[in-house]
Amino acid sequence: MFENRATHARSAAHEVALDCLTAGIRGADPERATREALALTGADLEIATGKRSLVDLSAFDRVLVVGGGKAAPGVVRALEARLGDRISDGVIVVPADDPAVGEPIGAVALAAGGHPVPTADGADATDRLLEFADSADASTLVLSVVTGGASALLASPAGALTVDDLRDVTSTLLDAGADIEALNAVRKHCSRVKGGRLAAAAAPATVLTLAVSDVVGDPPSVIGSGPTAPDATTYDDALDVLSRYAVEAPAVREHLEAGAAGERPETPGPADPAVAEVPTHVVAGARTAIDAAAAAAEERGYQPCVLSSRVRGATRASAPTHVAVVTEAAAAGDPVDPPAVFLSGGETTVDVQGDGAGGPNTEFALAAALSLASGVDNAADEVVVAAVDTDGRDGATDAAGGLVDAGTVTDRAAARGALARNDSLGYLDDQEAALVTGPTGTNVNDLRVLVVPARRD
Repeated sequence: MFENRATHARSAAHEVALDCLTAGIRGADPERATREALALTGADLEIATGKRSLVDLSAFDRVLVVGGGKAAPGVVRALEARLGDRISDGVIVVPADDPAVGEPIGAVALAAGGHPVPTADGADATDRLLEFADSADASTLVLSVVTGGASALLASPAGALTVDDLRDVTSTLLDAGADIEALNAVRKHCSRVKGGRLAAAAAPATVLTLAVSDVVGDPPSVIGSGPTAPDATTYDDALDVLSRYAVEAPAVREHLEAGAAGERPETPGPADPAVAEVPTHVVAGARTAIDAAAAAAEERGYQPCVLSSRVRGATRASAPTHVAVVTEAAAAGDPVDPPAVFLSGGETTVDVQGDGAGGPNTEFALAAALSLASGVDNAADEVVVAAVDTDGRDGATDAAGGLVDAGTVTDRAAARGALARNDSLGYLDDQEAALVTGPTGTNVNDLRVLVVPARRD
């Protein structure tokens, strides 16, 4: 899975880190997870992911599959395997560099969109998707596939907004370090498809959603900006986000102000029957990857310790805290006695001030390497830290993340300078510490693996 694995596997601890990352990414494979969640008995389709839906397919004249995201092709392949020619038609929007673009999965077309910012092609594909939704009636079953990346890929500007308007405001908010809830509050109110509007377009059809979550806690309203989920945010909330992050975006602000003044309809809220009755089945998320990584650690004789699947906040501040926990284990055997593997997931953010290359995971890795190299604690000497975005692309880079240890930072001033310039990937590349996988086909956000070898007597 990892390019130049031999270069990275410098010790047993490095190998364990790579094995755990590989197991975590593969464990969140959307096709396998969706297959496990589906069962077809005669005409009865059962979807079980903690909650349960039972659908009599014979009650419908058409079955449509619509949606998008980086992991969407895997979900659709599982649907095709279970339902076959029962699927009438559909379209999903996936990144333009996905090798499956242009090749249908059964009756479902794969159209190209843009990520991490919207593109005109994505808007055209989303308009096509909305045409399918608009054609649905009471005898139609709409299977909505929503996975990480759908917020950018499903781009259909509302009102007089353009794709350029969406791209600019998205890029500005990302660079400002806006969290996903803030970003999505704006996205939902600038879109014809997000914030429950896809489900509203499909009414009175029966809608079911299959999701692969890349957000903390797996809330349906946040995954992919919740195209089939109730939206509790308002135009006023979206305006507050622009003010909080000092974002100009005149066209977007004008659109939102018109909505706040009652000149545009709000997104469907929790009381709207078009979205209130739509079940969302999360087939995979951060915990899926963490559990698979933990099993791999245990198989290799390391005690797994899950710190959290819900880590949030500033990336640069999160890394030293993780390092503090694992060096405590290395020195004192708390909270678990080594050999141990510490695991976390979630989504941290980067406040972009420089023009370097990197993303949250390369920045986490470099900040962790600085902490390990501080010289304050010899317990850090054999600790290995790895962090990746499970989709294989950290931020806007072609790297997945980084794998570091106490020897990664050979020049602390240079490493600090790289962080200040947001050039974590540049520094890690120079140290042969950047991890590259290529597109993985899944997206359950960040996975961090910290390996503490057995303590020496």
